[in-house]
Amino acid sequence: VTLDARSRSTVASKPACTRAWRALAIAMVLLLAGLTELLIGPVIAGLIGVILPTLGYFPAAGANHFSLEPIQALFAWNGLASAVRLSITTGLFATALSCLIALGFTASMMASPWWRRVQSILGPLLAVPHAAAAFGMVFLIAPSGWIARVLAPVLGWDRPPDLLIVNDPWGVALVLGLVIKEVPFLLLMIIAALPQVDAPSRLKVSASLGYGVIAGWTLAVLPAVYKQIRLPIYLVLAFSMSVVDVALILGPTTPNTLAVQVLKWMNDPDISLRGQAAAGAILQFGLIIIAILALRLFEQLMGGLRNWIIMGGLRLAMLEQLRWLLQCLGAIVFFALLIGLCGLLMWSVAGFWAFPDLTPNSISLSNWARHSDGLMVRLGQTAIIGFTAATISLSIAVLYLESTRTVPNWAIFLPLIIPQVAFLPGVQILLLNMGLKGGLAVVIAAHMVFVLPYVILTLGGSYRTWNRDFERVGHALGASPARVFWRIRLPMLLAPLVSSLAVGFAVSVGQYLPTLLIGGGRISTLTTEAVALASGGDRRAIAVFSVLQLLAALVPFVIALGLPMILWRNRRGMSHG
Repeated sequence: VTLDARSRSTVASKPACTRAWRALAIAMVLLLAGLTELLIGPVIAGLIGVILPTLGYFPAAGANHFSLEPIQALFAWNGLASAVRLSITTGLFATALSCLIALGFTASMMASPWWRRVQSILGPLLAVPHAAAAFGMVFLIAPSGWIARVLAPVLGWDRPPDLLIVNDPWGVALVLGLVIKEVPFLLLMIIAALPQVDAPSRLKVSASLGYGVIAGWTLAVLPAVYKQIRLPIYLVLAFSMSVVDVALILGPTTPNTLAVQVLKWMNDPDISLRGQAAAGAILQFGLIIIAILALRLFEQLMGGLRNWIIMGGLRLAMLEQLRWLLQCLGAIVFFALLIGLCGLLMWSVAGFWAFPDLTPNSISLSNWARHSDGLMVRLGQTAIIGFTAATISLSIAVLYLESTRTVPNWAIFLPLIIPQVAFLPGVQILLLNMGLKGGLAVVIAAHMVFVLPYVILTLGGSYRTWNRDFERVGHALGASPARVFWRIRLPMLLAPLVSSLAVGFAVSVGQYLPTLLIGGGRISTLTTEAVALASGGDRRAIAVFSVLQLLAALVPFVIALGLPMILWRNRRGMSHG
């Protein structure tokens, strides 16, 4: 029996394919053995690194014995009560408002023809870094912002009003800045949960029982949806209570929130304050745990209230009158974010811009030229860190999803649930004790702790629901597992793969605290530079760095949308993954 040339090449390639597949299988085993440690290892090490200095043990500062001095110093600080109050109130109010607007907007818009259009813009809005959104809010609500300029002719203002709006002592601006970013995130989580609870059927049943759309959604759909989005809500709460970059831009300054104060102690030249900072980080972690437990109790109370309403036969007809209000609140959030970003773009090219003019007197690129050298350096650092962290994370995510075993969800979400300010100071202290300086590789590894969970979560749905019939057809035609993986599965999943890579890159671009603390101030990215400029008051410089930061996060999404369409332009099904 003779073989033609094509058959001979296929037979000859099988050993090589088999070796490649065995190497891939070995990589999977090693990954599963270390993925949990990769995700929770830095968190546990960081917590240990803050617990020891909290108890007075900090050899780098000459403290070789345990004591309660750091805790006593923390509680002796005059601003502690105000800082704790601000952290709790701003976190709870931002979470409550975000949930109310996201859930109410969904309930009022599901039947609207605009609902699909809302879903289509969520991806780009999620890519907007928190710092860029916060600066956009500053340019919108500040005394010389666009809102004041619009009201100036009506109220007779010829100069900005003397009002403390940004950095107000109650944290109102901080809450608003958090809400405009968290509402799109929660909306995306709700949209992902709706197919799992069969919302249309629940609404039909509730309508047949005499409930209106809003009341039926609240009583029949919301309980099922909330079970799916409970963890994302906890993430929003933990982030809102411990955020640093947004609080530096919009939050109070006398005193700061607890998270910002911890960062200031960590960056203080007096190294003995590291113990006090560690104690503050532990306190911040404890406050978040208490807040989550309180939210859990509130959930139980709301569940009991829902049962009482249903058993009492109440139809809650008054809720139907809130439909327009709920739609308006959601629209305000979207427009505030978009108009704020337009303000960033306008200030980046503005010449002289007198109050109360709505637009600058002249447009110029001199602002960009003035900062071109610094921009290129920061952009290069941002791109290297983001692309490396996202690429490695995507590779790990593919190996993890290709395996048959799974890592518990709590391990994936742990770096996101535990606030960065609670364990990153510990990581910095451990690096300091080991004599390690924060270089580029260490910062990339720190970014991966936060990038990897998002990449796994983004890619997981598409990867697990891939039609395995294609794999069976490939095997039936004689293809090895490795050939099926490289020539069938990965090409067909190109769209979700590049989308996950874009998400990972955007997450890395927005990382402020890991870059600042782990990098030890030696690594400067677009985000760290933009936040640093916030204290200087140069709006044009802030706008330039913020716009470039925004573009750095959005451009990968544009590529992720266009690349599959170009490569698979003759295969419509594959262009959408």
